Amino acid sequence: MNLTVFGIGYVGLVQAAVLAEVGHDVVCVDVDAGKVERLNQGIIPIFEPGLESLVRENHAAGRIKFTTDAAAAVSHGEIQMIAVGTPPGEDGSADLKYVLAVAETIGRLMDGAKIVVGKSTVPVGTADKVRATMAAVLKARGREDLAFDVVSNPEFLKEGSAVADCMRPDRIIVGTDSQESELVMRELYAPFNRNHEKMIVMDVRSAEFTKYAANCMLATKISFMNEMANLAELLGADIEEVRKGIGSDPRIGYHFIYPGLGYGGSCFPKDVRALIRTADGVGFDAMLLKSVEERNNAQKSVLFDKLTGYFKGDLAGKTFALWGLAFKPNTDDMREAPARVLMEAIWRAGARVQAYDPEAMQECQTIYGQRDDLMLCGTKEAALRGADALLIATEWKNFRAPAFDVIKDALSTPVIFDGRNLYDPRVLARHGLDYISIGRQPA
Repeated sequence: MNLTVFGIGYVGLVQAAVLAEVGHDVVCVDVDAGKVERLNQGIIPIFEPGLESLVRENHAAGRIKFTTDAAAAVSHGEIQMIAVGTPPGEDGSADLKYVLAVAETIGRLMDGAKIVVGKSTVPVGTADKVRATMAAVLKARGREDLAFDVVSNPEFLKEGSAVADCMRPDRIIVGTDSQESELVMRELYAPFNRNHEKMIVMDVRSAEFTKYAANCMLATKISFMNEMANLAELLGADIEEVRKGIGSDPRIGYHFIYPGLGYGGSCFPKDVRALIRTADGVGFDAMLLKSVEERNNAQKSVLFDKLTGYFKGDLAGKTFALWGLAFKPNTDDMREAPARVLMEAIWRAGARVQAYDPEAMQECQTIYGQRDDLMLCGTKEAALRGADALLIATEWKNFRAPAFDVIKDALSTPVIFDGRNLYDPRVLARHGLDYISIGRQPA
């Protein structure tokens, strides 16, 4: 099938590459000429396992193309997929200006029937706004004869495993009342729907709401577990043992019940806030979602509070090693990362940070530039040299089994502040290290 994808960000690029991999002819269009040029040169703007080779191979085969020519892109695709960003506004609501700008562009340039697929995460009712925008443009053109339909097809990608999630989706949500559009969508996703039926067809508004409900449910599990971790510390319990105990219940499961420093990234924080604003708009008090956000914001400061307590409030002039900058492993994304809150609090206290992350170093440099109180180190061991303590903010695999004796010898004070509960307190005690984690008791 011929497919056009508007927006070459995280969602658009991954989805386009995977659809090209199974044989569809995909044209990606973006207003960022520099990004388009770099992609045509094989330079991928984000780190995502498996994505670079997928894009390069399909680009070389001619199945995926990158352009700024919106007219050619609209002409190409029977399906027009909107995958542009929906950044939060000042009040936390999703800003739809980019989505509606694409809708206007399609309406202005289309010369035949189109199915417009909303892939961006958008509030309930956005498809209606897209439809109204396109209808108004077509009316102004005097081309009300041109047929189109608007379908909701939200993405459920996880950063760090997005390619795999696209290749082997656990569900494909399609919101449409049109049997013809449903058949087109089934054809588009047929290569991913062979093993068993994964497509769930529903009305458009329910499809739009499903995406928000899913992310808010996962965010709620994280905030709940973090609240239990903080309480466990005060009660003398070990949250890691509690996690195993409750996770064994199949109604709860082990996913998203790891205590830590809170969630970050481009989805959960934005989507929780957006759904709260949506609820406000219809006069509903989303008390639970507000609490989820409040707990998450507070959780990002927990490790700094422990650090301050351990050093009795005297952090000025000290240097702290920080392992992990990205909001989660297998990505370079630092949007709303707990590490940012931690670093900025350390700087305000007059201390320095020596940081290492396997993938997010360049992103950190882009965000913060050159600072006297930030050193980006080439290895995790280099970050330890001359540091007063080690802090861990991201659970990268190569942090899980370090040489504890090397850590102890490198630190001025033998202490690890672990925001991800990577280690056994008894092992750290045996190596002569103080170990301060989340929701656990000292060994």
